[in-house]
Parts: sequence; structure tokens; C-alpha cells
Amino acid sequence: MMKKILTILLALSFALSTSAVTRITCIGASITYGATLPDPARQSFPGQLQTLLGKNYEVNNFGVSGTTLLRKGNFPYWNTPAYQQALKSKPDIVFIDLGGNDSKLINRAHYDEFEGDYHALINSFKQLPSHPRIVLLLAMPSFEKDTTGIYDPVIVNQINPHIRQVAYDERLEVLDMHSPLINHDDWTPDKIHPNVQGSAIAAKKLYDIVVQPRDTTFDIFKSIKEPYKTDSFYGYPCATFILNGRECKVVKPKWAAKGHPWIWRARFWGHEPQTDIALLERGFHVVYSDVAELLGNDEAITRWNNFYKILHDGGLGQKAVLEGMSRGGIYIYNWAAVNPTKVAAVYADNALLDLQFWSDSTLLEKDFNLTYVRQLGALKASPLDKVAQIVKGGYPMLHLSADEDEALDPSKNTLLFEQKVKALGGSITVIHKPGFKHHPHSLPNPAPIVDFILKATGYAVE
Repeated sequence: MMKKILTILLALSFALSTSAVTRITCIGASITYGATLPDPARQSFPGQLQTLLGKNYEVNNFGVSGTTLLRKGNFPYWNTPAYQQALKSKPDIVFIDLGGNDSKLINRAHYDEFEGDYHALINSFKQLPSHPRIVLLLAMPSFEKDTTGIYDPVIVNQINPHIRQVAYDERLEVLDMHSPLINHDDWTPDKIHPNVQGSAIAAKKLYDIVVQPRDTTFDIFKSIKEPYKTDSFYGYPCATFILNGRECKVVKPKWAAKGHPWIWRARFWGHEPQTDIALLERGFHVVYSDVAELLGNDEAITRWNNFYKILHDGGLGQKAVLEGMSRGGIYIYNWAAVNPTKVAAVYADNALLDLQFWSDSTLLEKDFNLTYVRQLGALKASPLDKVAQIVKGGYPMLHLSADEDEALDPSKNTLLFEQKVKALGGSITVIHKPGFKHHPHSLPNPAPIVDFILKATGYAVE
């Protein structure tokens, strides 16, 4: 009888442990609440997050329209009953979506207190017995033209940078909710509040980081033997150090995805960083090794091989995603041609793929030990000369191509490269940008690039 009772108790204990519900608390203003939606309870982004997550999660919406993060704002969230209810909700995860209303003219005089107020708000949740995971959300875009209201330039240049700094100081996750909607003003009928589709995009972004497996113990900085300094890369810790006389950078996410994936920026560090930031949110590392202006020659490849060894030996995955803008295309593909088993995918952007179009002949002669630059063709030193080696890697490639690129003729670079890759059975996708010139690179909303990389590396969340 005792054995039977023990078996029943163990079964009951197991059932209780497997049925535990994860409590998610969402605090914010009208966008969190779901203002202007026909059914806020179900159609707001917290409501849609509940639908995506299902019965093992309990998502509570404590959004209050019009509220500010600032305690001296015109309607502080601090003074609402919802704030007290949120503190009592025993959360396992807290999403904070405040800042949009703080961009109003009436509140701008208090920005010197913004970060202090945000730290205090975070601390009030950190002290809870449930010790929740806290995630900060950047303010979504406003398409209003009224400069005294919720005004996007203020959000971009003041509010969101403050939020990123707080995330860096507190070592908390921060999600860019601005970029995913910046090209969808049609999803904000009143120019401020997202409709059902816009709220769905926000809900999916939160869903992805809730369910993605995480490694919270991995720290790539421990593998850096050289002295380094640390600062913020859009809210993420960035280590900068010198390796063999050249600057290197490694940015670590707030948690690492399983397998420790990474993206390697070839050139123009920090330029149009939205893809890098979106991947950091998903647990990717972002790295850079300065090889300017070696143009993918043997020295550049050797330096990158040394950098790769440090990072892979330190725990990053065997295969890196390579990112090359403009002449960065030369760097990534020349390295990939020599290291085909170390590449997971390639993202190239208005890429230089033929060195004969590089304007500085003196530099070319120096980099490749040429007597005359016309010897370059015989040297076969460009990615267009190495398509066979590149295709053997078997990795997918994504290219962005501005159709009116005045700096690099697409027909002699990206489009010719695409033809050669496809002729050899390689996997390449080209996204055309009609009407665009060489600049700007990337996309304001990097979702197509990020989705490609996540799918190519196996980190897409269905």
C-alpha cells in the first residue's frame, strides 16, 4: 500500500511540475493596451502573444493609455493602479513598453531624469520574489507630423537611445520595436497605434525570444587574451582590442543562442547596423576585424584566419555568417573561397566583386605585389574569379542590389556574380532596390535580411 501511495504522489508531483504556467507581465501605454483595436484583449500585442504561446503561459496586459515613464511626465505610469497590479502579478517575464508618450513636447524638459526613472522602475520589478526576466522595448515609430506630440525624430534621437543605455547599464535585453514597423505606416491608421497586423508583428517578436532556447552562461569575452575596453554597441557590450596591430571588436548578446552563432562584419563597422542589432536580440554575436585596406589579399585572409581561431576556440560556432557592404564583398568572398567549411551564409550589400573597378591602382599594386595594375586580371584575385570555390561551400547567399548604383555597376558585380553562381548550381537570392543608389545600404526594416539569416542558420522560430 505504501508503495502505491508513493507512486501516486510522485505522479501527482510530476503532473504539477509539468503544468507550471509561465507568467508574463506587459506594462506600457496605449499601444500595449491595444487602443483603437476592435478587441484589445485579443488583438493587442499582449493578447496575440497569449494566443501564440498557448496554455502553458499566462500573459497579463497592464497597459494604460497616455502614460509616461517619466515620473514628472504629464501622466506617469507610476501613479496608476495598473502599475501596482503588475507588481503583484508574480511575473516570470516582464516586458516594458514605455517611452512613446514621453516624446511629447510637454515632457521633454525632464529627459535628464529619464534614465534614472527607468532604473527605478526596473528595480521595482527586480526586487520581486519571482526575480523576473526583464525585457525593455524600444518605442515604436510615430508617423505623426505634429512636432509637439508623439514625434518620431524625438523617439529616434532621444527616447530610444536612453532606453538602450539603460539596457546596457542594467545588463537587460532590449528589443527594437521601431525598425519592424518603420516601413508600415499603413499599419498605423491614426499614425501612432498599430492595427491588428502591426500588433501581430510585435507579438511575434516577443514570442520568438520567449521560446528560443538560451545559453545564459556563455561569455566570449573570457576567451580574449589581449587587453580590451568595453563600451555599448546599441545597448550591447562590445569589447575592442588590438590583434597584431589591428583593431578587433566583439559584441556579445545578453544571452547566447544554443550553438553560439555569429555574424562577421567585414567593413564599415556600425554603418546601418539594424541587421546586426536584430541578430543580437536573437542570441547572435557580432564581430569585426579590421583589414582595411588589404582588399582580400593573402595578408587579409591570414589575419582573418587568426581572428577566426580565437573566436571558434573561445566557443563560437564553427560557421560564421559573413556580412559585406560595398568593398566588404571582396573581403568576405575571398576569405570564404579559402574557408568554405567555416561559412554558414553570406549577406552582401551593393558589393564590390571585381577588383578592376577599385579606383586606387597604387593600393592594388601594393596589396597584390603587382608591377602594373593590369596584371590583376591574370592574378584572379576577385570573387568573380572564384565562383567555383565559393559555390563549393554550399552555403546560401543573399545580395541587396540598388538598381541605380552609381558607384558599382550591378551588371558587372552583383548581377554577373548571380549568373555565375546559378550556372554552377549555387544558392543565391538577390533583393533589388529600384530607384536606389549605392547609399543607403541595408533596409530600414531589416526583416528580409534577418529572416534569411535565421533560416539559413536554423534559428528561425516557427
